[in-house]
Amino acid sequence: MYRIFLVEDDEMLCSLVKKHLESWGYHVITAEDFSDVLGEFVRAESHLVLLDLKLPCYNGFHWCEEIRKVSQIPILFLSSAADDMNMVMAMTRGADDFIAKPFNLEVLSAKVQAILRRTYSFGTGVNLLEYRGAVLNLGNGTLNYRGKTLDLTRNELRILDLLFARAGQVVSRDAIMQMLWQNDAFVDDNTLTVNINRLRRKLDEAGLEGMIVTKKGQGYILP
Repeated sequence: MYRIFLVEDDEMLCSLVKKHLESWGYHVITAEDFSDVLGEFVRAESHLVLLDLKLPCYNGFHWCEEIRKVSQIPILFLSSAADDMNMVMAMTRGADDFIAKPFNLEVLSAKVQAILRRTYSFGTGVNLLEYRGAVLNLGNGTLNYRGKTLDLTRNELRILDLLFARAGQVVSRDAIMQMLWQNDAFVDDNTLTVNINRLRRKLDEAGLEGMIVTKKGQGYILP
């Protein structure tokens, strides 16, 4: 089932769109906190975004740019401000289409169906994890935080993948070493320490100081 992330602050319209798309078999997740649209987008693990232009806190252009920093997911703008300038600005910020309000719900669902078919016909998936504003992209091996993008090594990506997936839980050194070097029983324990320290320096430089916490005798945790 395709998941659609709907960012619309008009409650009546939001309800209508959600109900209509769900009748077509889509799973629709609606934005609740308009100051954290990016975080909610990542947590929704959606396949397509329907994004209103005029929103509280920041407008749709802002959130389109933020989403584009971490994902190439299809984005369709919904707006009553459908003049040429806004359409051009939406496209230059990474939108895939612009639908003017008021719109016919059948036309909307047809556009959604078409773009989903084009985008995912070859099995492209959504592979993002989020922790306190930091977005880990498992597809391209990067970490994005406040507009900064870090390129990660294979081991750094695997370590963060495990820690993000188990955020708030202690992950043992043995579990991390088993994941990194499954078939090598002769890896020095210090090798993991070197990898963790190198990753911590990279995170510190990006403004993520103290992101990985050591639990003495237990392992590591994202608190």
